[in-house]
Amino acid sequence: MSATSDGPRPPAGTAASSPRPSVTERHQSWPAEGAPEGVTGELAPDAASDAAPESAASGAHDYRAAFRAATVPMAVVDHEGLIVTANEALSALVGIAAPALTAQSASDLVDLAADGRTWHAYREVLHGRRSRFRCTRRLKHPDGRSMWAEITVVPMPATEAEADRDDEGDSDRDDGARDTDGGNRPPGQVLLSVADVSDRRELQKRLRHLQMHDPVTRLPNRTLFFERLSAVLETPPYQDDTHPGRGRIGLCYLDLDGFKAVNDTLGHRIGDRLLAAVAARLTDCAEREGPHPTSAPLVARLGGDEFAILVEESTGTQQLTDLARSVLAALQKPFDLAGQRLSVSASIGVVERPVAGTSATGLMQAADTTLYWAKADGKGRWTVFDPERNAHRMTRQALSSNLRPAVERGEFTIEYQPLVGMADGVVLGVEALVRWNHPQFGMLSPNRFVAIAEEDGSIVQLGRWVLRAACRQARRWQLDHPAEPPLFISVNVAVRQVWDSDLVTDVAEILAETGLDPALLQLELTESAVMGSAGRPLQALQSLSDMGVRIAIDDFGTGYSNLAYLSRLPVSVLKLDGAFVRGFRYEDGTHPSPADETIVEAMVQLAHRLGLTVTAECVETAGQAERLRRIGCDTGQGWLYSRAVAPERIAELLGARALEA
Repeated sequence: MSATSDGPRPPAGTAASSPRPSVTERHQSWPAEGAPEGVTGELAPDAASDAAPESAASGAHDYRAAFRAATVPMAVVDHEGLIVTANEALSALVGIAAPALTAQSASDLVDLAADGRTWHAYREVLHGRRSRFRCTRRLKHPDGRSMWAEITVVPMPATEAEADRDDEGDSDRDDGARDTDGGNRPPGQVLLSVADVSDRRELQKRLRHLQMHDPVTRLPNRTLFFERLSAVLETPPYQDDTHPGRGRIGLCYLDLDGFKAVNDTLGHRIGDRLLAAVAARLTDCAEREGPHPTSAPLVARLGGDEFAILVEESTGTQQLTDLARSVLAALQKPFDLAGQRLSVSASIGVVERPVAGTSATGLMQAADTTLYWAKADGKGRWTVFDPERNAHRMTRQALSSNLRPAVERGEFTIEYQPLVGMADGVVLGVEALVRWNHPQFGMLSPNRFVAIAEEDGSIVQLGRWVLRAACRQARRWQLDHPAEPPLFISVNVAVRQVWDSDLVTDVAEILAETGLDPALLQLELTESAVMGSAGRPLQALQSLSDMGVRIAIDDFGTGYSNLAYLSRLPVSVLKLDGAFVRGFRYEDGTHPSPADETIVEAMVQLAHRLGLTVTAECVETAGQAERLRRIGCDTGQGWLYSRAVAPERIAELLGARALEA
């Protein structure tokens, strides 16, 4: 064992076999009262063991003085959590004299037992099973002021006696390892310190406010909105009879109509002032319409001219629609900004649903969809989320995303509906009608997907495929029935095909590839697409007509009906819309429309005067056919003659016609 200050000394003139090192702070728990003064001056080798305790005592006095004079509140706490000694800074903080703090519970003074997790960590340090512990607590000064304090608890270094025992037991053990091995340290004293972090917390609070709020409107921004929304959705709802709104959530998602025009014409400065004024009115509406005075809905600016009003504990859809109605009324009042009097409107999507089973992503998708509906329905209004309408939208989206791959996978097929001469009932041609054999939704008619294809541009690829397949089929019928007059093929063309592709080149290549006579191809365009055509569309139509292809105006009489264009366009055929033809029905108790008969008769006479032929669509009864024939219609198309059928059925019709001849 190493010699101590009270042990025997080696004989004079003999060097100590194991000179004792000076005791440092890391080995001193707390100096005893009345420790000898430190030794100064030069020490002989045989006096080293006497000088060490005296030097340690001097250092201990220095540490004790520093402890008492420190401005940081500190206390030495034993393994039971009782204060051994405290400095004056801690005394001033808690308003109790330092001697009176001895034997008091440290955890009670700084509120460490407030929650189970903090209390457990604190006890782990006291019992030597944890190397340090830190937490933040809000404390009160004796004068009532509050402060944020960072409380740190760390083990005190071992006592001198413990250090000697450690040296004896394992002289080769690393000191650093002994200090940091909290799991093996016997219970001892710990040092508790309290640092005032109020200024830091206040700075953090201000920085967070800036980070979470929009600088223009002072409203919560997108980040804070989603943080609050996620917190609401993640908190288990609590239901009781006195709070029927618990467990439901509502959202009004609004967008200013025409705000871009304000920025473009008056500048962003006026635009920002308008946004701030709108934010103030939204906040007023939310405070007035909130379910409880103390829990007004959260109003946030999500970006641009988009705002959201989040209603927690919603009482139902009626509350949300009342709020939306109030917002629209508030925004309709003019805004006076820097001498400018502005009026704005807004479109609002309203969503209300249970919290259970709702995600932030799902709620915002529904709100965004409903806002789109409000704008599509005419703007300046609110629209409530409709699951059935949304299902239709989802189906439409699914179709849109699969259109292009479906063409490549060969999911489309073509059926053909006969076009019959009304004078003799002979099949003169067929119209190609595309069908989509969808793997999920089954066989889809053109009205389910053609409009979608026109919107996303896939109509160009699909239309080219239909044109090629129809021309190939018409040529095959011609070759299979050489003795019969060939059928012409009528193919629908979307206006986007004229604009987005070189339709003339496509038609020329397909006719050359299939060997079909251009006179046997008829291209149908809707009246709205043809009327008013100029520039490239008109040039394309003229080139096709010069090639020998016939141009037909489909659904004539329902669009612009600008008769002046008929004399300038290279049109060969007018196809009367079925709405007129249905007015010819006398059967099954349907009342005919004399006006429809007069209009159709006038259009037929006009077309014939211009050298055009007329086809009547939707002919369903013999009575209709007879009256249309008497008026002068050239061809008819409808269920009276045949539905759209597979190409094999058309071949059978041609074969039957040959047998009759």
